[in-house]
Amino acid sequence: MSVLQKLGLRPIINASATLTKLGGSVMPPEVVEAMVDASRAYVDLHEMQRRVGQRIAELTRNEAAYVSCGAAAGLVLSTAACITGTNPAAIAQLPNLTGLKSEVIVHRMHRNGYDHAVRQVGVKLVEIGVGGAYPWELEAAINERTAAIFWFQGGMSGHGDLPLETVIEIANRYDVPVVVDAAAQLPPMENLWRFTQMGAALAVFSGGKELRGPQSSGLVLGRRDLIEAVRMNGSPNHSIGRPMKVGKEELAGCLAAVERYLKLDHKAQALADEQTVAEWCAAWNSIPGVRAQRSFPNEAGQPLPRVHVIFDAGTIGLTRNEIVDALRNGEHQIEVALAGKDGIYVNPWVLNNAERQIVQNRLAEIVGERVAV
Repeated sequence: MSVLQKLGLRPIINASATLTKLGGSVMPPEVVEAMVDASRAYVDLHEMQRRVGQRIAELTRNEAAYVSCGAAAGLVLSTAACITGTNPAAIAQLPNLTGLKSEVIVHRMHRNGYDHAVRQVGVKLVEIGVGGAYPWELEAAINERTAAIFWFQGGMSGHGDLPLETVIEIANRYDVPVVVDAAAQLPPMENLWRFTQMGAALAVFSGGKELRGPQSSGLVLGRRDLIEAVRMNGSPNHSIGRPMKVGKEELAGCLAAVERYLKLDHKAQALADEQTVAEWCAAWNSIPGVRAQRSFPNEAGQPLPRVHVIFDAGTIGLTRNEIVDALRNGEHQIEVALAGKDGIYVNPWVLNNAERQIVQNRLAEIVGERVAV
């Protein structure tokens, strides 16, 4: 009996996305093996963090790297690093910002639940772009209290904000670091170095999504001086990041995940996903009351295809929510994303071939049998 069975839990077929609430992703054997191997010994955690960071930096074409306890922890530590640098007194003072830089600039359209990770360091978020952002507005917001400019890359970017290139150019002119939240911005693989090569000071990625490393891992990539400040603000040091512990197992697993990811045939994976999307659309469009179409990019702005399925409840005899419940409560528990009032998004991204067929057949069974009654 598996541990999930002992707990009375059902494994999920994840046709939604690499969501934290669904367990992130599934680690491949080489990642699990690296974690198990690291678990068998004691190690100097400071030294291991440095060695792993050096190797990941080499692999990702960055000056330096740090493995954080998830991407949100990476945002906390990046904020702290931009405030304190490597000053031990400033590090010990957090979250008291008296006498320290205390403001972070962000586009209003980039505000989201993850900016809580930035705010918990104690900074004030200064919004720009209330009605469309302008270069002069960013320049006017920068002052002696400005610790950093945060850029949230994804579905929220590109809608009235300044181009990232412009943000970086202005920020660098005033010697203000730009931190890119790129937690869900893999693929493409090149993003691991694209933002920092553009001139961003730091870029933060999830380790437990597309990389398929430990879910409780993240990557902070970028400038050597700021990565050192991140390290000093992080566990196992007694600082604001002490609760955000990264164990030797996560360090080893994250490194193995990066090494694996950079060797993958990403074009072949993209072609397989497109083929599945085409097959799903063909199968489901043959059912009365169902309209299926390719949706691209996904909700996070990633270049990944999925299927937007819209249901005519009058023809099918089932509402969208009833269909979602049926997907969850059949032989297999299948999770999808909701779309509007009458639709769902079905994503092949993390499914193996057998699961892709199960999803195709189960949805056809639910709506097709109902129409036939």
